[in-house]
Amino acid sequence: MPRLHSMVQRKSNAGTPAPIRAVAHSLKLVDALAASDHGRGVTELSEELRLAKSTVYRLLQTLVSHRYVVQDPATGRYHLGLKFLELGFLVSNRLSIPAIARPHLQRLMEATNETVHLGLLEGHEVVYADKIECSQTIRMYSRIGRRSPLHCTALGKALLAYQPEEVLREVLCAGLQRQTARTITTARALRAELKQIREAGHASDNEEFEEGLRCLAAPVRDHRDAVVASVGIAGPAMRFKPERVPELIKLVQETAEAVSAALGYRAAGLP
Repeated sequence: MPRLHSMVQRKSNAGTPAPIRAVAHSLKLVDALAASDHGRGVTELSEELRLAKSTVYRLLQTLVSHRYVVQDPATGRYHLGLKFLELGFLVSNRLSIPAIARPHLQRLMEATNETVHLGLLEGHEVVYADKIECSQTIRMYSRIGRRSPLHCTALGKALLAYQPEEVLREVLCAGLQRQTARTITTARALRAELKQIREAGHASDNEEFEEGLRCLAAPVRDHRDAVVASVGIAGPAMRFKPERVPELIKLVQETAEAVSAALGYRAAGLP
């Protein structure tokens, strides 16, 4: 039996290291290219990383095909591609969104006297990236860093409505967990809701995530016209009177537009 166990273990281990090594080698290759101002050749990289030339060449061609690496046609040397610049900008932009949005969130809280949140997409959840508490005696329990489902929160739906079809399919495959009696739990209903959100430009949560809680949110776009965040207000349902909701929606949308403009977004037709 011990011998059988060791054979199974060796067989199991044999199938896993290759892809892991390939990723590790690719990352070392990227680091080596990043350390050079003049590019690197296959032979040079092979010697430095102690990898076969054929391996280095295959890794480089894969990185080239995905725009992470470019080859100088004159010298044949390889350099990091603009894809890394794009990714660096996205990371920098993502980290700076809360700081850019903060003053606009503050004004929204003052205009509505409701708790204001900034949401960011993280996997299949929305993360509260910022929160400004209102002065009302009845407040919402939430905290920065908290995660909530996409399908039953206004912040989440404002993000999900603008994601690619494959993201929506992943969310649907993961299941639409019921939170309250009002939670959307079918693909058909959620698709209809997201379509309505795209048409109206805002999302709502009418006690779908938590009994007695209502939320309104709108998408935030960056310079590429991509939805990168959502801005919303939340409070007890009794404070979201039907006659008050249209004005609240207007204020939320105006705030989302102001944050979008601060991130470089320009609506169609504007200079």
